[in-house]
Amino acid sequence: MNQLDEQINYWKKSAERNWKTVLSLFKNKHYDACLFFCHLVIEKLLKGLAVKQTKKPAPYTHYLEELVKLIKLDLTENQINNLKIITDFNIAGRYDDIKFAFYKKCTKKYTEKYFKICE
Repeated sequence: MNQLDEQINYWKKSAERNWKTVLSLFKNKHYDACLFFCHLVIEKLLKGLAVKQTKKPAPYTHYLEELVKLIKLDLTENQINNLKIITDFNIAGRYDDIKFAFYKKCTKKYTEKYFKICE
């Protein structure tokens, strides 16, 4: 296995492991963390695709829309808007000053909606 294949495999396996975390967090009603990990799963899958297509290491970005543009995925406007919202889960999950507001926003209904989109 060459270095690029190893990187692609890393991103895929890491995303699979994080998806198990998503399922556990959702089941245990840790909705804000669940959505944060949903973002990580999508980011890692997109980074694996970026490595596969560009033959270069994955870029240092958390912005899903940038990754989609890099790999030239043809998405609908609705899918792109969802990716923008999902990218915000990453920001909201990292910074203490907005974590509480995000926590309050992450009701079961809100989380179920984006959990299904991410799935």
